[in-house]
Amino acid sequence: MNTHPNLLAIEHSLLVIIDLQTKLSAVMPEEQAALTIQNTVRLIEAANALDIPMLVTEQYPQGLGATEEAIMNRLSVSTPIFDKTGFSCCASDNFCEALLTSERQQVILVGQETHVCILQSALELLERGHQVYVVEDAVSSRNPQHKNYALQRLQQQGVTLINYESVLFEWLKNASHPQFKNLSVMLR
Repeated sequence: MNTHPNLLAIEHSLLVIIDLQTKLSAVMPEEQAALTIQNTVRLIEAANALDIPMLVTEQYPQGLGATEEAIMNRLSVSTPIFDKTGFSCCASDNFCEALLTSERQQVILVGQETHVCILQSALELLERGHQVYVVEDAVSSRNPQHKNYALQRLQQQGVTLINYESVLFEWLKNASHPQFKNLSVMLR
């Protein structure tokens, strides 16, 4: 069956969790931070069930703390975590190497902050030839206006904005998928 090339496919997808760290989350608007973590957890659980690889970054963890416990508890021990000081994930050579090794072209971004690390990572990944998807209900910024302007800019540059439910439905493709019943509990 032919599908639109912009629809996500399990075999082409990679989930990247950017800087969902304790001290950074603490300065986000509370409701937005909670939603970002909740929807990221849902995507991690779906990625685990569907064998979709994940990469995690931490921005200057000595100052901003470790990745949120709710995220860490759901990651496989083999999920690579990359420390970085550059704002783009691509500033880390090891990250880019892992991305190449994955052989995945559809990169799904979640995390913090939308107007800094998400934006710079998305644009650099686009430049490297990837299809880039930013999950609008799984990203946050300290200032909600900064998030909104960043999402507008990303869309203007060719990044696909998507929500976590659309990601799940595109991965599953059909209600007859063997994981549909298990993952449908996340659709609330």
